[in-house]
Amino acid sequence: MADTAPDQTAADRPMGILDDPNEDRALQVSLDGRVYARHPVRTHLVTASDDAPAVVARYAAPLGDDVAFVAVSERMVAITQGRSYPMTEIQPGWLARFLVRFVTRPGYGIGLGTPQTLQLAIDEVGAPRILLAAAVSGITKPFGVHGLFYRIAGPQAAAIDGPTSYTIAPYNQAATLGPSDPNGAAAGIAAAIGVPVAIIDANDAGCNVLGASDGLDRRMVARLFADNPLGQAHEQTPVCVVRRVEWRDRQPLPPEPHSRLTAPGARRRPAG
Repeated sequence: MADTAPDQTAADRPMGILDDPNEDRALQVSLDGRVYARHPVRTHLVTASDDAPAVVARYAAPLGDDVAFVAVSERMVAITQGRSYPMTEIQPGWLARFLVRFVTRPGYGIGLGTPQTLQLAIDEVGAPRILLAAAVSGITKPFGVHGLFYRIAGPQAAAIDGPTSYTIAPYNQAATLGPSDPNGAAAGIAAAIGVPVAIIDANDAGCNVLGASDGLDRRMVARLFADNPLGQAHEQTPVCVVRRVEWRDRQPLPPEPHSRLTAPGARRRPAG
């Protein structure tokens, strides 16, 4: 989710669906010969007092017949569910303090690389799963195999966001779980706005689709957001409206989206 403190330029951007992409991102991309426009949607600073369907309905409107789907940041949904916690309120146990030494930070954020965020993961998916992930990671890491901890811990653990210095207050001092029942959350937002909805966990290493309303192609969504068009700096755009674009014959297609960096130990593969 791009929920960080806006600079002067970002602060001057209007609320709602934007016609321009976020800084250093592409608005139009192609996928399997089709062109899509990914319009970032700027909102107010979302808090636990907000309702996710109401926020999306308020800012992501109007929606025309050319809209393929709407993507929503998993962090925004989790915040509205009350699943964001100040770091000072998270008391890590001895297991989290011990196992954190086996966790490699993913290179695009803190992830589970603090005792507090690791404690949230233990509470979320259970100590046995985290112990297994740590054991496998500890065995394979000396051989240059990375990334297995997050793969074994699972998407709900991998979706946990830790604080970063550039995040807007109060989330610069908070850790956030992944959303509860992301499929249900996607269905609820879809019912409110009348188009398919995906709940995404995107960063510069790629995109995971945590939840989707019925009929939405999750693999297509993940590929369309592989380059993290919503960003994670000053954008404050946790929602994206994806439109189908009619493309003129013989005009070169925009490039397909690709991850902007590779997670430690992961082999970069082209989309598709």
